[in-house]
Amino acid sequence: MTLTEQQITDNYKELRKIINDTFSDLRLDKLNHMYDDLEDRMVVAPASSVEHYHNSKVGGYVEHILHVVKFSLKIKKLWEDIGATIDFTDEELVFAALHHDLGKVGDELGNELYTPNESEWHIKNQGKIYNFNPDIEHMNVTDRVFFLLQHYGIKYSLQEFYGIRLADGMYEDANQSYLKISMPHMMLRTHIATILHQADMMATHYERDVWKNGNKIEAKKVEQSVSKIKGAVGKQVEANNEVKEKFNTKTTDAKDIFNELFGEKKW
Repeated sequence: MTLTEQQITDNYKELRKIINDTFSDLRLDKLNHMYDDLEDRMVVAPASSVEHYHNSKVGGYVEHILHVVKFSLKIKKLWEDIGATIDFTDEELVFAALHHDLGKVGDELGNELYTPNESEWHIKNQGKIYNFNPDIEHMNVTDRVFFLLQHYGIKYSLQEFYGIRLADGMYEDANQSYLKISMPHMMLRTHIATILHQADMMATHYERDVWKNGNKIEAKKVEQSVSKIKGAVGKQVEANNEVKEKFNTKTTDAKDIFNELFGEKKW
């Protein structure tokens, strides 16, 4: 469902508040510098290009990030409750959640990753709301995340690296070398990537549900509107038939009825 201008503004304010409440010192300064630079594009960026993926709408990126931050903290609490080993801080988890999709905002030169699709046919028939920007240097989203972080001099811990690098789970072929491992000494020694992937998937499915339910609501409104129109037309037809029967005429126009009954006046 489309976000209002107020929702978009409030979401971005919440995002910046999380950053200022979570980080400190030089790291916070560099993060704020990066977010200031990317702000104009980040505020309006979608989270995907196709409507049935997730949050393919203006402001969809920031809303998705807020969901992943919220869900990752809840999932981490669940893992703690069942006795799983947690070897990372909330700051590290939030940092990874905040930046796992940063590459979707675009590059350091001001180029957006997604541009609005001008083809009404593709929007209507394929749900392709955005196109990939042909002017941006090709790079996958995760690689662009790390490029942007280093560009702004923002350092990250090993745990944060794993969280961001493996957020897409097995949906990213390159992750197999980390996740599809049989040798015990090569298996991941942290759960941050699994927790972040679960949060990302939860957010994605939730956002898709919101989109589907929004479509159902719109379809219901259209159906109700059509029913009202049909009802109004039906009543008018009934009224017209009553007029025809009453005056034994084939027309319902008042002037024509008068002429049929009394003859057209000659003045």
